[in-house]
Amino acid sequence: MSIPGIWLNEDDSHFFYTRAGQPITGTLIDALVDQYAGTQVTHLLLSPNCMRTSYASDVWDPIWRNYDPTGPDDQPLLASLAPEARAGARGWIHTAWALDQAGIDVYARWIELSRTHGISPWLSMRMNDVHNVDDERCYIHSEFWRNNPQLRRVTHGKFNAWVDRAFDYGQAEVREYHLKLIRELAERYDFDGLELDWMRFGFHFRPGNEAAGAVLLTEFTAEVRRVLNMWEQKRGHRIRLSARVPSRPATAIGLGMDAVTWARQGLVDTLVVTPFWASAETDMPIELWKQLLDGTGVTLLGGLEVLLRPSPEWPLYQTNSLETVRGAAASFLDRGSASLYLFNYMDTQTCIDDLENYPALLRECGDLETLAGKARRHVVTFADTWASGEPRAQQLPAAIGAGGWQAFRVHVGPQPIGQATVRLGVDHRPCEVRVNGELCQPLGEGVFKPGPETPLALYTIPAAAIHGSYNVIEVQADGAMTVSWVEIAITSAHQQMS
Repeated sequence: MSIPGIWLNEDDSHFFYTRAGQPITGTLIDALVDQYAGTQVTHLLLSPNCMRTSYASDVWDPIWRNYDPTGPDDQPLLASLAPEARAGARGWIHTAWALDQAGIDVYARWIELSRTHGISPWLSMRMNDVHNVDDERCYIHSEFWRNNPQLRRVTHGKFNAWVDRAFDYGQAEVREYHLKLIRELAERYDFDGLELDWMRFGFHFRPGNEAAGAVLLTEFTAEVRRVLNMWEQKRGHRIRLSARVPSRPATAIGLGMDAVTWARQGLVDTLVVTPFWASAETDMPIELWKQLLDGTGVTLLGGLEVLLRPSPEWPLYQTNSLETVRGAAASFLDRGSASLYLFNYMDTQTCIDDLENYPALLRECGDLETLAGKARRHVVTFADTWASGEPRAQQLPAAIGAGGWQAFRVHVGPQPIGQATVRLGVDHRPCEVRVNGELCQPLGEGVFKPGPETPLALYTIPAAAIHGSYNVIEVQADGAMTVSWVEIAITSAHQQMS
């Protein structure tokens, strides 16, 4: 039986970058994990790599390869960066280098410390990270990637997107290169589980070769399982395997990630379904995934990204707030996610907009019981990952002709307790707004963050109209109009009583 809680991913650079320049002490290192003690964080997933590793790997390039700690900021490793970016990059590199020089392996230390706090320690390996590949000289790229352009998934034409320069897992040399790191991680670290993060960056085969690639990735996953089985015998405990895959089953298989087969063959223990990065996806088909996984015993988790945007065209890159995280979490858990999986929700820099509420997020967003009665927001967003040629799920922006209607579906999780309102970003006032067929009364305007910089139009939802699961908002246009933002906000029971 799954226990509600939070699985939290700590990326490969955040600690080193944000603690740069501080004295390296045990207290500084341990504080990263200590802050999660006594919260709902049940699993801490530590990412040790991008194209390079943040520890002294023998099989991949460490992040500090070719770094001169006494050299200038414009030394060759950093020269391609803009001057204002060099200090930040050097902070990551130098801190990781200094820890290694001091004989401190932070990942081994964090794994041991997590267990003392009752938190399950995992490693999360990024399987195809391609940050900044528009600049081939960037310090985060491995020499293996630079020296082998023939191993990339797109080798013809002009550069269009980062994922064009991702590794092609259809090539045996690529698969073996990544297996080397997996074998090293399993030998070096005594973790409870390993996560294969296929969503960094989600495209692993040459276009049109995904079906054949799915067979190869299943074989690859089976080999990883064999590696972990061997180390289980040596460690004397179960070592679990998880995978992060696209939010929609058809998209996952369309990109060569046959996650359901992995589950049915007993290769994975956990699946995390998630968007890539461009926005949290608030309407993932978690129920469908559960049906497909029925009988496998695999734990299913809904992954929540930190950005919150209603459409790809949205100009603002805003992060979630406590209330929007509550909304997504309530929906995911109600639909069958065993726990809440957080990606890019770290303690500084990359986190929620209202950082002062980070402790509250950690103490209440992993369980429906602790979410009950609290204010939450359910914002319409979009799916940001699609296989080539696949139809896309996107409700916004929506143009409505004069006198016309447009319907929007919003999943709100359990039956709301407080007052519910519709919040709309529109360029003209609607003639009429209904929820589940019931007329809503205008309530004025308001500005909310995250949200548009212009006021949202507010409408009170009749108490008898709102219900758990999906609610349908119908908007009738007085004149031609465009709807760019849609949400249902629920006040807390305390707010309603006061």
